[in-house]
Amino acid sequence: MAVDIRSGKSRLGNPTGGLSGPAIKPITLKLVWETKKAVKTPIIGLGGIETVEDVLDYLAVGASAVQVGTASFTDPRASEQLVDALTNVLERTKAFTLSKMRDKFLAENG
Repeated sequence: MAVDIRSGKSRLGNPTGGLSGPAIKPITLKLVWETKKAVKTPIIGLGGIETVEDVLDYLAVGASAVQVGTASFTDPRASEQLVDALTNVLERTKAFTLSKMRDKFLAENG
């Protein structure tokens, strides 16, 4: 929520403004997973992506890519830092590729 104290009205277009950032992540993760089971097209995951773990969560449930939104407002370099962090995690673990990780999760939870 955000209130304009001079007018007493919402600054967001409706009283509560809806969900964004971390608050929406559990909902959108579920939607990506359900969509992946229903269609064969690429899916972009979004909502609450602030850390490399958030990126991996979306990729694991079937997203082909992710969009960083709210985190970019607080740090314009957030996307660049997430790419670097993801590269480091994959190099360090050497345990999986993103495709293998996604395929394994979907096979076990599909």
